[in-house]
Amino acid sequence: MEIVTRFAPSPTGYIHIGNVRSAIYPYLLARQKGGKMILRIEDTDRERYVEGATELIEDTLKWLGLEWDEGPIVGGDHGPYFQTERLDLYHEWVKKLLKEGRAYVDSTPAEKVDEYRKKCTEEKKPFLYRNFRPEKLDFEFKEGMPIRFLSDPKERSWTDVVMGDMHVGPETQDDIILIKKDGFPTYNFAHIVDDALMGVTHVMRGVEYLPSTPNYLALYEALGLRVPYLVSLPHILAPTGNKKLGKRDGAKSVTEYRDDGVLAEAMLNYLANLGWNDGTEQEIYTKEELIEKFSLEKIQTSGARYDETKLLWMNGQWIRRIFDEQGVHALYDRTHGFWPEVAENASEDYKLKVLSIIYDRLKTLSDLKEMTAYFFADPKIDMDMLKENKFLKKMSEAELEDLLKQAIAALSELDDWSEEKLQDVLNDLLEKTGKKPAELFSLIRIAVSFAPFSPALNLTLNVLGKDIALARLNAVARSI
Repeated sequence: MEIVTRFAPSPTGYIHIGNVRSAIYPYLLARQKGGKMILRIEDTDRERYVEGATELIEDTLKWLGLEWDEGPIVGGDHGPYFQTERLDLYHEWVKKLLKEGRAYVDSTPAEKVDEYRKKCTEEKKPFLYRNFRPEKLDFEFKEGMPIRFLSDPKERSWTDVVMGDMHVGPETQDDIILIKKDGFPTYNFAHIVDDALMGVTHVMRGVEYLPSTPNYLALYEALGLRVPYLVSLPHILAPTGNKKLGKRDGAKSVTEYRDDGVLAEAMLNYLANLGWNDGTEQEIYTKEELIEKFSLEKIQTSGARYDETKLLWMNGQWIRRIFDEQGVHALYDRTHGFWPEVAENASEDYKLKVLSIIYDRLKTLSDLKEMTAYFFADPKIDMDMLKENKFLKKMSEAELEDLLKQAIAALSELDDWSEEKLQDVLNDLLEKTGKKPAELFSLIRIAVSFAPFSPALNLTLNVLGKDIALARLNAVARSI
């Protein structure tokens, strides 16, 4: 059997973290088994449709390296891949159900349905429309009228690949709407038809759809369709761990993370690990390793807590990995748009030097803006930063000035401004002044950068160059 998976998002806004994970697992399975993944756009909810959202979905998948085998742009044998272009198919299938007496036209006014629902709420009973269906049913297709499924409530059992053996009673099944009054199908109906016609073998979606599965099984049965493997994915939980992750919980869209300097490799790696683990202590995976090691059996049943701190840690690991394995040029190619404005006219060679000494401190590429600005323009002298530093605040202004002057004198005599010679001079200064590295080096570092953090002092001085470094040290010495 050829494995066919699908990712079927709705173009209703930005693409959420949970949405993307629902694309990653189908992709990994399809690639591992030599099958294919279909991208289908479920755009029948016209009230929530957002212009440009489809392009955003496509762009996000491409960025993550999740190429699809059939769908928009690439085409395929099972199109169209937009549900709004498949309305005739849904109408054909619903007419089949009408003809067989398994669907009916719902002529009950919406206001009346609301009354039924309110009554059940007051009586503290679950609302099941089948308990209120008209005595005489209309089985003729009519434009502009909603069409409901004529349910056959009974005991149902099935196996979910992740959640295991499931069993429910008839109280879980109802006369669900198949076609809305606007002529568009509901998700409950359309996805079953589409998955069958597209040959989908594995349906992966969030565990929130599990309560609706009995209704889906009833539809598969009524339509005479084979039930695919059903794979329920655990919730991605909010950082508090007590609810499903939502927009209000601080998680940004995937594109926002990309714009903030998170690498595609890190995002793919992190999301794949949210709800899946291969049983080892490994945390950093390439896409190829994920494809090789992924298995449905290792998807966990419990929710996975979203942790942005862990994502940023992993992104830092990937920044270092790219630098170490592919070189500074490969990492530099990812940095366009992330440098501070003052670096606009700097040469590529100079920025490569800066990147080569700062990369291991980056959590995201956007950190370049704050962490490198002083390499491209003289920082504003902030004497408070100097005097409030925990290693320097016990020193008098006279001591600080004297230390700076000794550093200036020693560095001025240096002809070979290499990293090695600079370190030698700095070490000599430690002996001469009797100061600790945290004291002397902090003073020089702050005086040339006025930044909270910076690379090793000899590296920073080397990249800045002798003239700029001495000019800044003298400027601070005069300001004390």
